[in-house]
Amino acid sequence: MSRNFMRHVYGWLLLTPAVVLLISFTHYPTVATIIDSLFSKGTAIRPSRFVGLANYEMMIEDPIFWKVLINNAWFAAGTIPTSIILAIIMALLVNRSLPGRSLVRMAYFTPTILPMIAVANIWLFFYSPDIGLIDQVAGFFGIAGHNWLGDPATVLPAIIVMTIWKEAGFFMIFYLAALQNIPPELEEAARLEGSTRWYYFRRILFPLLMPTTLFVMINAVLNSFKLVDHLFVLTKGGPDNASNLLLYYIFENAFSYFDTNYAATLTVVLLGLLAVMALMQFYFLDKRVHYR
Repeated sequence: MSRNFMRHVYGWLLLTPAVVLLISFTHYPTVATIIDSLFSKGTAIRPSRFVGLANYEMMIEDPIFWKVLINNAWFAAGTIPTSIILAIIMALLVNRSLPGRSLVRMAYFTPTILPMIAVANIWLFFYSPDIGLIDQVAGFFGIAGHNWLGDPATVLPAIIVMTIWKEAGFFMIFYLAALQNIPPELEEAARLEGSTRWYYFRRILFPLLMPTTLFVMINAVLNSFKLVDHLFVLTKGGPDNASNLLLYYIFENAFSYFDTNYAATLTVVLLGLLAVMALMQFYFLDKRVHYR
């Protein structure tokens, strides 16, 4: 009896550091954010008071919130599938024997290790009207320059392209590791059976990559809702909120307008959206991942 008790105590002592960190930096901030969302904005002469769901009603009536939410949906739809497809293609390429394979892998992965502010400044050089690299190349072919980040029609696609460039190499690493764990005998057997490369990829290789795809997809969804640095350097959410995304709108309310309670309300919505999407991914991809 004493030995079992000491074993339980020893186990909980081992778990205590992780539990303390999890509660301090995950559960407590979440609960505190939900509580803050139920209070009004406090000032020096009017303290914050309990208002219930008034902040959520204000959010529903906020046209900028809906515009930002639609922007984020388009941003996620543009970055998630494209980044995953490019990551798989790049992993397949560098998993084969080719000259300078290590250099190619490094070239694919290099954008990932660059600081976000540096990436934003690099692409600012590309997108600058008239003097930017894109307009310089276009001018060589007689095409007029364009203000890529100042036009509401092109600013969000421009940021999507930059995000894909940075993320695809990161996701490639996971696919490359998964490919190297797949026995080469499977491909040899498929060739003996007369299977084409596309059939082998669709029916054998890609199903084996589903656990990695689930992991990458969850990370891609999270990344699509946490872009702040690039927007801060490139557009500040403009023009006319055409490039504003949900997390940057939260940042604006908290640190520009000092309305931390409304920012907490938006944060609760963001956490709810991420939780729902993560659960949907687990629900729809679970059978494919575990082959049931």
